[in-house]
Amino acid sequence: MDLEFDDEQRLLQESVRETLGKLRGRPEDELWAAYRKLGWTEAPPVELAIILEELGHAADPTPFLASTTWFAPLAGRLPDGAGTAVLDGAGRFVLDADRAGEIALATAGGAVVVDGARVRAERLATFDPTRHVAHVDVAALGVPDLVPAVPDLALAGLAISTVGSCRRILELVVAHVKQRVQFGVPIGSFQAVKHRAADMHVAIERARALAYFAALAIAEDDPRRGRAAVMAKAAAGECQRLVFQSGFHLFGAMGFTWENELQIHLKRAMAGDLLLGTAAVHRRALLDEEAAL
Repeated sequence: MDLEFDDEQRLLQESVRETLGKLRGRPEDELWAAYRKLGWTEAPPVELAIILEELGHAADPTPFLASTTWFAPLAGRLPDGAGTAVLDGAGRFVLDADRAGEIALATAGGAVVVDGARVRAERLATFDPTRHVAHVDVAALGVPDLVPAVPDLALAGLAISTVGSCRRILELVVAHVKQRVQFGVPIGSFQAVKHRAADMHVAIERARALAYFAALAIAEDDPRRGRAAVMAKAAAGECQRLVFQSGFHLFGAMGFTWENELQIHLKRAMAGDLLLGTAAVHRRALLDEEAAL
């Protein structure tokens, strides 16, 4: 299992970064159309992870994440309209369910696809207004045997998107501590500030490595794919907490104002931890699995 990017993957990474830079500030429908035209929605797991990391870094507002990972039981069968989502049986906190063209319902017999217009979805007001999260009621559809089911790709996708958000937080913080002056010198020269920034970097790289390992395990259908996805989601959540706390403290209260870009990425990172279970939930699942062996 090769954990290094090959030349084509590095080229894809550079291309995605360049494209997102050019599209920055465009309306959401234009972004979504561009992603589909570029073929990003059809990318295999590792290449998809590369794209998702950069979209997380850019705080992408489109339903790309839900369309390409929460719809994993029927990957490749994307609707012509907006995003899609995978229902977990309870139908709570389903990403982009309020604007999905189709929704895949997980049942004991496999995935059942229904028209999004037939599903009653209520968008929730959350601390991150850029995220579409909804409670879904499918009782009237009469679909039997709904079961809790979270695709491995959904966990890995959320993990790598969260890593992208954390990367951007660190970049903004580093730029800030280089410019802000106290006692006649930039605060970035203080040892305590350097240590915090270093801790943020280490946490990001650790979570990033686990997320890409999960994507590679999924791509190769490795028996460890489920465990790898859970580990990636747990590590991303732990990374988010450290980066959120240190980033907020180093940037100062102004970083959480609406006028500052930092608050967008702080909220995105926290949402990435909360959706589909926090780090604590997945750590507990790993311990339970170990105990059962």
